[in-house]
Amino acid sequence: MSGIEREIFLDHRHLLKHLPDTPQAQRLLRRGRAVHVFNDRETMLQVAQAIIERGEYTGKVRNYQRYGLFFPEPIGFRLTPEGTTTLLFYGEVKIDADNRYHPIPRSGPSEG
Repeated sequence: MSGIEREIFLDHRHLLKHLPDTPQAQRLLRRGRAVHVFNDRETMLQVAQAIIERGEYTGKVRNYQRYGLFFPEPIGFRLTPEGTTTLLFYGEVKIDADNRYHPIPRSGPSEG
C-alpha cells in the first residue's frame, strides 16, 4: 500500500528551515549545521502532495512516522556551512504523534 490514508495537518513551524535563503536556514548554517532545502515553496508543496498520494512508508525514526518518494528531477539541495551543495532527489514527510507533518528534501530515507 502506498500513500497516507489518514487525515494529517501541515505543521508550519518547521517549513521555513527547509526553504532557501530564509532566516531559519541561515541560522542553522551559522551554527555549523548543514541544511536540506527545497528549490522553492511550490516544489515543497508539490512534493508533500505527491508523498501523501503515493509515498511509501519507511518506518518510525526518532519518534516520527516517515513516508518517502524518489523524484526523477532534483527537488532541492543540501548546503553545508562551507558552501558545498548536493542535489536531492528524495522527499520525506515526517508525521508526529498529533498527526502534524512537514516535508523534507533528503538524499534517501532516514535511518534509525
